[in-house]
Amino acid sequence: MLRHGFLAAALIAGSFITLVSSASAKAPSPAPVAAGMTEAAEKFLASLNAAETKKATMAFDDPKRMDWHNIPKPERKGLQFKEMNPEQRKLCLALIKTALSDVGYDKALKIMSLEQNLLVGEKGKGPLRDTERYFLTIFGKPATSAEWGWSFEGHHFSLNFVVRDGSVVADTPMFLGANPATVHTFVEGGPQVGTRTLAKEEQTAFDLVGSLDEGQLKKALIAETAPKDYRNAGVPTPPQGPPEGIAYTDLNADQQKLLWTLLETNCNNLTPELAATRLDELESAGRERIFFAWAGSTKPGVGHYFRVQGPTFVLELVNIQSDPAGNPANHIHSVWRDLKGDFGVALK
Repeated sequence: MLRHGFLAAALIAGSFITLVSSASAKAPSPAPVAAGMTEAAEKFLASLNAAETKKATMAFDDPKRMDWHNIPKPERKGLQFKEMNPEQRKLCLALIKTALSDVGYDKALKIMSLEQNLLVGEKGKGPLRDTERYFLTIFGKPATSAEWGWSFEGHHFSLNFVVRDGSVVADTPMFLGANPATVHTFVEGGPQVGTRTLAKEEQTAFDLVGSLDEGQLKKALIAETAPKDYRNAGVPTPPQGPPEGIAYTDLNADQQKLLWTLLETNCNNLTPELAATRLDELESAGRERIFFAWAGSTKPGVGHYFRVQGPTFVLELVNIQSDPAGNPANHIHSVWRDLKGDFGVALK
């Protein structure tokens, strides 16, 4: 459990431990991030023995590279965090830190620690819960002049990256979840009471939908009831179809700012360079082509869902399930997909 592992020390020490210095926020380019990822992956691989290497590595073209899901799967690819020694755990977290901003890294640790809340809250009656049941996989040989990738995944957390010729060319699918979304009961090894891991991701959307007038809400609302989950869960390809809801151009200036803040909030879980690259792509594709859709209740505590979609991306967040204590709509699933193709695989 986390209280016995390296992650516990990371949380207790403060907001988190900085294992790799934050990337510079200068001219946006994924190349420095790619170099950092490559170096961190090489150091991690160098720390493994033969048996560990066999678990931690796969060919880049192995179909399992695109086998992902946010559920507590009984079997996963990769080397489990629990099976790593303390030095390997540091190196594993250092690789994760090359991809995420300080804010994003802090959320990652909190998401993993929430497994302790589920273990205690479900009293062992739910699926397998373990704060250290997260798996790192390296695909191909990390090098600045090659194509390789990596994933780090477990319940409610999935990171997937591809590096090609010294640049990060794919950072999706990227999944962040939280159960409980808001912590109401303290559990040793878990976050403090009141912790809302994905607070801004959800609240900014509530602020936006709450600001819509009757005519705007009629456009934005695509269903009276929230769906059971986001679309194409665990599927290698993102959901297809035209955007729904209200167009960016049908929002007033303050509402447009809220919508862009919502997108920035999600992008800013990545390093400044990767976030800027994502946002530049959204800008180039045209803000006017972005749509905001809502389903379900517009108030917290009742099932709700939103979607933001542009020509190159789709962001979905659904909060409909109860937490272990029975608090309704206190269990978030949130995912960012690349409509050009996830995992660096272009859609035909």
